[in-house]
Amino acid sequence: MSTNSGDQQAVAPVGLDLVAPELYAPMLRRLALAASGIGIGAALLAATVVSWPIAAAIGIAVGAPTVLYAIAVRRRRMWLTGTTIHARKLLGERQLEISAATGVEVLVFPARLSRIVLRVTVGEASQIIPLAMYTDAGSGRELHLLGLRRLADALATSHLAAAVAVAAMLTHQLRAEARDAGLDERPLYRAVRLARAKDMVSPIVLTDTEVATLG
Repeated sequence: MSTNSGDQQAVAPVGLDLVAPELYAPMLRRLALAASGIGIGAALLAATVVSWPIAAAIGIAVGAPTVLYAIAVRRRRMWLTGTTIHARKLLGERQLEISAATGVEVLVFPARLSRIVLRVTVGEASQIIPLAMYTDAGSGRELHLLGLRRLADALATSHLAAAVAVAAMLTHQLRAEARDAGLDERPLYRAVRLARAKDMVSPIVLTDTEVATLG
């Protein structure tokens, strides 16, 4: 009985969203309602000078893009089940098997709000997984502990040396977060600082050697 419980826990999906969708869902709802109102208002205003079909088309053109954007962002989710990444978008869902990865890279987008992400490639398909983001002032947001743990475990199943190196880096990040270590002790922040020092146009792909030194 305990074995079955452990198996279920092992395959339980774990979210990989840096910001939980529930946090920005109310804002997206308000944005969609506001865009709908603006579209209706534009249609009513246009109806005073053009026919209703044309006015309706104008209203749709004004409000629909923002409404669709809000729906798409609200639907977007990313999670990990075992060693499989699931990425849901507006239409459909993408799945990538990490153990079959043909490429694993760590990318840094240095800016006032710097982002560090993981890119997993399987054949011709690839998926970006956000790991952390940091401001120039030193504050930021990092992927939660369970997400880091499960992602590191999944990467460790790959035959790629790059995947194993990233898994080791994430394990060190996990330990640093668990003990509430300072930013300078956290591999993800050190990766961002390393990229900023290069003074290059983003994104910057860290080499396997650089990833290994961050662990």
